[in-house]
Amino acid sequence: MEHRYKLTVTWTGNTGEGTSTYRGYERTHIVTAEGPPELAGSADRTFHGDRERWNPEQLLLAALAQCHMLSYLHVCVDAGVVVTHYVDRATGSMRTATHGSGRFTEVVLRPEVIVTDDKLVQAATKAHHRANELCFIANSVNFRVRHEPVVRVPA
Repeated sequence: MEHRYKLTVTWTGNTGEGTSTYRGYERTHIVTAEGPPELAGSADRTFHGDRERWNPEQLLLAALAQCHMLSYLHVCVDAGVVVTHYVDRATGSMRTATHGSGRFTEVVLRPEVIVTDDKLVQAATKAHHRANELCFIANSVNFRVRHEPVVRVPA
C-alpha cells in the first residue's frame, strides 16, 4: 500500500532584493498542509536563520522522535504493556563539509517511559527495538538512530 503526503513550503524572506547577495535575504518560510496550523520555518542560526522558527534539522529530529514514540506505543498495546508517561529528549549530530554540504551522522532518542507495574519494565524496554523496526522515518534515513531508553514505574 502506498501513502502520499502533500504540503506547501512558501519562502517569505525576500527583503526587496531577492537573492542578489548571500546575506541579503532571510531564510524564513511557512509550511502549510490541509488541516494543521501553519509552521514557521527558517534555517538554523548557524546558516543565517531565525532562531525563533523551526529549522529543517530540528524537524527531521522531531519526525524521528515522533515516529518512534507512535510506533512504540502501538507495540506496547500489542504486548500488553501499559504506558502512562512518555517523554523523549532526542539529540542529533550533523557534520558539514568544507565544500558546503552536510549530513546527519547520528540521532540518539532518549525516551523516558513510565509503566504501571514492575513486571512490565523488561517488556517495555524490549518494545523499543520492535518500535525501531516499525518506524517509517527511521527506515528512511541513512544514518544511525540509537536508543537510550529508561523505563520505570511510578514512585
